[in-house]
Amino acid sequence: MSQDNTPDKTNPGLDYAAAGVSIDRGNDLVQRIKSMCAKTQRPGALGAIGGFGALFDIGALNYRQPVLVAGTDGVGTKIKLAIDSGRHDGIGIDLVAMCANDLVVQGAEPLFFLDYFASSRLDVDVAEQVVSGIARGCELAGAALIGGETAEMPGMYAEGDYDLAGFCVGVVERDAIIDGSRIEPGDAVIGLASSGPHSNGYSLIRKVLEREDMGLANKLDGGTLADHLLTPTRIYIKPLLELIKHVDVRGMAHITGGGLLENVPRMLPDHVSATIDTQSWRWPNVFDWLAERGGIELNEMYRTFNCGIGMVVCVPADQAEKAIEQLNSAGEDARVIGHIVPRADDQGVILQHTD
Repeated sequence: MSQDNTPDKTNPGLDYAAAGVSIDRGNDLVQRIKSMCAKTQRPGALGAIGGFGALFDIGALNYRQPVLVAGTDGVGTKIKLAIDSGRHDGIGIDLVAMCANDLVVQGAEPLFFLDYFASSRLDVDVAEQVVSGIARGCELAGAALIGGETAEMPGMYAEGDYDLAGFCVGVVERDAIIDGSRIEPGDAVIGLASSGPHSNGYSLIRKVLEREDMGLANKLDGGTLADHLLTPTRIYIKPLLELIKHVDVRGMAHITGGGLLENVPRMLPDHVSATIDTQSWRWPNVFDWLAERGGIELNEMYRTFNCGIGMVVCVPADQAEKAIEQLNSAGEDARVIGHIVPRADDQGVILQHTD
């Protein structure tokens, strides 16, 4: 029996566009971002974006016993503030920073990065701004942006919303892996200043904004709340990789969700603790504002936010001055914030609130 394929004009057939997905918009975005990706290329990167898989030739690098280090992360609900303010270019830097900073704490050099951008309906202009930030972050981290994925998923996200994920791979010599095992009592704990809340604690931040009925245009210390809350996460890669060449770096901790209380212990062996003098640096004003307006207790601040310290480095005490001098000359704001002591209980971090 033959099939009648005559179109039914009263009930037209469906296509992908009718379902809310535009292949043309995706193709347009790829064309727009090709030049951005090209600026991030580095030795080992092969080909261009648009293929099924991204290629990287690790043999092009001068490593004897290379060990790959991989990480993935997102930006969390900071994206909601970017959407609400219409400021999308910095959120891509956040994405790279959250992944690449996790690699460098093990001594790894970031090699390449891939991103995942998902929305209900692809806004090519917004996506282009986001990817421009990702490309800038890759330049700061020394990683090649070699691929990614853009997904339109009608019904999964509210109109205008989007989400991001990032994937970074780095490399370190097997005998140069930094795992904290050599940290010992007497070592110095150095803190590197953050650029603000970075990309953590934003669900609580948004709760404070909501409770206080504060808009992102409200003023704070000469800028707006948007200026303070959307400042991109600082990328510490290049200064730290250079520091490793000249100083005996025994451990590092990227201060992300969980703050100093949860992240510093991740670099420590079980037999030591880190004492941290909370008066050795001054909180950026945005943290004072959050604590005051949100009525957030001190301990909760230290286990939610970085409170002004975005990276911690552990070195022998007699090399602390050299490390600080080198980091500061590279543009960081570094200082000794504590030291390592024998562990007497289960506390990995002991906060000392001295005057």
